[in-house]
Amino acid sequence: MEKTSIMTPAFLFLFFLSLTPSGATDDDAPIEKMDVSETIARANDGIDTRLEHGDIVPNLQRNADPCVSSGCKWPKSGSYVYVPVIISNEYTRNEQNIIIQSLLTFHRTTCIRFVWRRTQQQYLSFFSGSGCWSYLGRQSQGQQISLRRNGCLFTDTVQHEVLHALGFHHEQVRSDRDNFVSILQENIRPGTERNFEKQPTNNLGTPYDFESVMHYSKYAFSRNGEPTIVSKADPDMEFGSASAMSRNDIARVNALYQCNV
Repeated sequence: MEKTSIMTPAFLFLFFLSLTPSGATDDDAPIEKMDVSETIARANDGIDTRLEHGDIVPNLQRNADPCVSSGCKWPKSGSYVYVPVIISNEYTRNEQNIIIQSLLTFHRTTCIRFVWRRTQQQYLSFFSGSGCWSYLGRQSQGQQISLRRNGCLFTDTVQHEVLHALGFHHEQVRSDRDNFVSILQENIRPGTERNFEKQPTNNLGTPYDFESVMHYSKYAFSRNGEPTIVSKADPDMEFGSASAMSRNDIARVNALYQCNV
């Protein structure tokens, strides 16, 4: 599916829309929809890929500073941030279109523009890997985003992994999270404790957001069916079921990349 030229945002948008399928294919099958955190956790259960925080591939050559301050932002050209992509042809046309339509949600609300990769060394490569995972921020060369067929192809999951690639961490590990949630260590499944380690994030002046597509559920990585994350203001609050980026998710992208939207 790789193209030989970079398209303008308008033409790219029309080309993406032209891929809308006329009907279902024989490869289509109903898939149970879950909270984004449960979708990712189930898809990644038992995979060999080394992951941090449930779905982030560690870059062992990057230092401990927040990566958006040390080189992992995507460059801006004029009014837009162009992010080259390729999408594996192992996906059916309908599956490719789920990814494409999810990418278009960024076009509608931010200055991020996804374009077909030509010869750029830094790009996103979507493929059906062993689970749902991404790298954190722009890497020094082409980087993979794994969206497993029959498990990861939902708008919220695609947005979640793309937001990682744009430089965003999970909401429940942001630097000020202790003001808003309690992490119940006694309920966390052994071996997954690192998924809850607080990070020195740049919160870009936006509030803590229980509606973020980057927020895991109340029961994420639970060992006993009891909550692992509890709201301090309302212990009965349910969260982590966002079906798409929240207003704060969009605001953060626009703030980080200085979008005039």
